[in-house]
Amino acid sequence: MAPPPAPNTSASANSKGYVSPDNPSHGPLFKVNSPNVQYTGQHILAEYAYQNTLVERNDDGTFTVKPTETTYHFKTDVRVPKVGLMMVGWGGNNGSTVTASVLANKNHITWRTKRGIQEPNYWGSVIQASTLKLGVDSKGNDVYIPFSQVLPMTNPNDLVIGGWDISRVDLGAAMERAAVLDYDLQRQVRPMMETMVPLASIYYPDFIAANQVDRADNLIPGNDKHAHLEQIRKDIREFKAKNNLDKVIIVWTANTERYADIVPGVNDTATNILASVRASHPEISPSTIFALACIREHVPFINGSPQNTFVPGVIELAQQERTYIGGDDFKSGQTKFKSAIVDFLVNAGIKPVSITSYNHLGNNDGKNLSSYAQFRSKEISKSTVVDDMVAANRLLYKEDEHPDHTVVIKYVPAVGDSKRALDEYECDIFMGGRQSISVYNICEDSFLASPLILDLTVVTELMTRIEYRTEETSKWSPFHSVLSILSYMLKAPLVAPNTPVVNALARQRAAMENIFRACVGLTPSNDMLLEHKVWKH
Repeated sequence: MAPPPAPNTSASANSKGYVSPDNPSHGPLFKVNSPNVQYTGQHILAEYAYQNTLVERNDDGTFTVKPTETTYHFKTDVRVPKVGLMMVGWGGNNGSTVTASVLANKNHITWRTKRGIQEPNYWGSVIQASTLKLGVDSKGNDVYIPFSQVLPMTNPNDLVIGGWDISRVDLGAAMERAAVLDYDLQRQVRPMMETMVPLASIYYPDFIAANQVDRADNLIPGNDKHAHLEQIRKDIREFKAKNNLDKVIIVWTANTERYADIVPGVNDTATNILASVRASHPEISPSTIFALACIREHVPFINGSPQNTFVPGVIELAQQERTYIGGDDFKSGQTKFKSAIVDFLVNAGIKPVSITSYNHLGNNDGKNLSSYAQFRSKEISKSTVVDDMVAANRLLYKEDEHPDHTVVIKYVPAVGDSKRALDEYECDIFMGGRQSISVYNICEDSFLASPLILDLTVVTELMTRIEYRTEETSKWSPFHSVLSILSYMLKAPLVAPNTPVVNALARQRAAMENIFRACVGLTPSNDMLLEHKVWKH
């Protein structure tokens, strides 16, 4: 049946086809008029035909190709809850920048710089500052809407923010220490941030660089890792109750840890890892303690650093508890660009044969990464970003062939948060020719990472309100516990066991966009534009 008539959303469209909601809180920006979509007071119910192509390789090297279709039913709760964001490493550059920026946006605080008066924004956020194509109008012109309006989503301004840090300085002092935001903005938000003090956190010296010891003055006491896990669980419950929250999302934005060894009988299964926590086994990292605490509390946990927080036992427990996890490592500047340009080059038939990435930065992240064990975690996450793009083109690359890929990170205190990233792409081109592409990027690292934290929070919360079922299942189910839909924001995307990893940036964004379109019964976005390529009759 057709949906009820849409309320007046006070939306306007300009000559470019962009639709802007003047006041989206009064109702949805659009409604889909389709017998496959129903709107109730609490849910959007959509029937969606998922079409795919099954390919079988024959003995003679040819392929047999069969189109397939699976019917999915999606149920999205349209009631946006009151959401808390808790950050591990709240007092770091990212945590203090996110907090100050949300306060500035919420209170519409302007500030002066040498370039004039600045206004707060969420630029750099794919959800808050980009659009998606909704469809075409009667004249065939594309119509775009804000990405944040495709489904009901949390407004970052409404987030209640808290978290943990091994340093006890208040958030106002942490913001000053980070030296990321302009002074005139710091001056105005600091009174609101001075009352914000991080909860005590976990510090296991073996997992982060020794040069972090001078910051470690706000620690949960003792060496009992099970007691630490239970304290984190208690902190989550108390934060949720104190702020009258419906949901909490937790993001690790603390220091990079060294890789944890995967030890049979220790962290390889859910049962073993919980036993290892009770035994305070030395190979259980702080980030794994946080992940386990979140899973036991059925609170989503996102790892924004490159270490292997999600050892097999953690993933297994998340699956058992049907709790969302996501990671790894914020994909902000250099790697985001790399995942776009290599995809472009390979799809253009150009063969990158070497990728050399050099970074230097002077913030605390750079200081921690000056230790080899922590750098190695970052090197791994940065080095795997082109794997699927290379594997997709066997015309350019043989089965075991891969570009030379080198990553260098140096700590230079003088540049602070202003990261320098230099990349050189050496490519084989037509008839034995060579092409060298050099890229030099300068930007405050936290200005790139902070919008990702907000996007990860908003998308993860939305996913907690989406369920599906198929024709073969009668019960509604959440998506798989490993939230691979977050891949666009992450360097080394975590995926469900035995499923493919996608690193290509355009494919990652398309997956997120088209899954949300499916939830309102719309077909995947495409650029065929057949209506403009055939004769009009």
